[in-house]
Amino acid sequence: MKRVTGIGGVFFKAKDPKALADWYRIHLGIDVQPWCGTSFPWHRPEAPEPHGATVWSIQEENAEMFGESPAPFMINYRVTDLDSLLAILREEGCAVDDKTDSSAYGKFGWVTDPEGNRVELWEPPDGPMPA
Repeated sequence: MKRVTGIGGVFFKAKDPKALADWYRIHLGIDVQPWCGTSFPWHRPEAPEPHGATVWSIQEENAEMFGESPAPFMINYRVTDLDSLLAILREEGCAVDDKTDSSAYGKFGWVTDPEGNRVELWEPPDGPMPA
């Protein structure tokens, strides 16, 4: 079974998300949206039209999505079968969060690496995602 198929997003903590978003907008030209993030669309050779995107998002310093991780970032990895991968990771002795989430954006699960970094695993929905 293929485990990770790509990067779905990068999330990082900030003391002042709005000010940091402004810095990235002004100095790096990133089209930061009001939610303090953006989506970078990508293409596949077999599907040249936009098919997906990598999310880039600034979060509050105490955002719950980071769990107990002391790291100032979290990477979201795309997977094809979240439930099977979480079961395999548990069998391998990894620190898998009992909580999962499912929404119109897909299914999400979390594992913590040996250095305490929280990793988000994302199974995208079968159809188009909400705008």
